[in-house]
Amino acid sequence: MNFPTDVRYTKDHEWIRLDGTVATIGITDFAQHELGDIVYVDINTIGQNLKAESLFGTVEAVKTVSDLYLPVEGTVTEANPLLEKQPELVNTDPYGDGWMIKLTIADPASVSALMDSAAYAALVG
Repeated sequence: MNFPTDVRYTKDHEWIRLDGTVATIGITDFAQHELGDIVYVDINTIGQNLKAESLFGTVEAVKTVSDLYLPVEGTVTEANPLLEKQPELVNTDPYGDGWMIKLTIADPASVSALMDSAAYAALVG
């Protein structure tokens, strides 16, 4: 399992990478592995300001659909356009080309309250 140290993690298996006030968000390697083959990503919250733990979209795998939750409060500014035609990028590169959204965050300090890679690795065993 891959647990990059340059991102923070949530108990719901999302990751967040911060660059100033812009955050990139996706699901973890653990989450994509548990879901199986991703066939569709639905993000319909672009332009919306959402609270932490709000639903920002769904990811559909062959056998299930899973909700996606924001790690921190902010405004969704972009969805990954590559996922429209290549949702499998979530499986093959969850921390790179398989990212899901970009978010302008309200409070950059809120990211530090999320789990680091060691805490997340302990959570998923």
